[in-house]
Amino acid sequence: MPILAALIAGLIFGAGIAVSGMINPAKVLNFFDIAGTWDASLLFVMGGALLVTMIGYRLVLRRAQPLFDKMFHLPTRRDLDPALIGGSAVFGIGWGIAGFCPGGALPALGLFQPDAAIFVGAMIAGTTRARRLRR
Repeated sequence: MPILAALIAGLIFGAGIAVSGMINPAKVLNFFDIAGTWDASLLFVMGGALLVTMIGYRLVLRRAQPLFDKMFHLPTRRDLDPALIGGSAVFGIGWGIAGFCPGGALPALGLFQPDAAIFVGAMIAGTTRARRLRR
């Protein structure tokens, strides 16, 4: 049952990303181009996501435990370390260059967008390289 719940949640998330236009790198890059061809429509996507998340967390965290696990797995660290700051910077730079983030690239890959395949391949290679460097 947990795998089915994860599949359904992933499909809903992917459909939302596709419907919102976040699988279109041009739309994302226009959102970042404040001084040029700025497309503010993704602000509504972000606002909707924040609203759903705020309400969802309040409702779900009232429960003693999640439906398909023994405990909630929430982050406990609150410090900013160089790995977090560096990773955030690389993520943002990559998103600004490619117009894809992992959340948008995977649904785009499912819709057979060739650019998404290149991005996902580079993402996997970068993740693999980073894990090797950490060891």
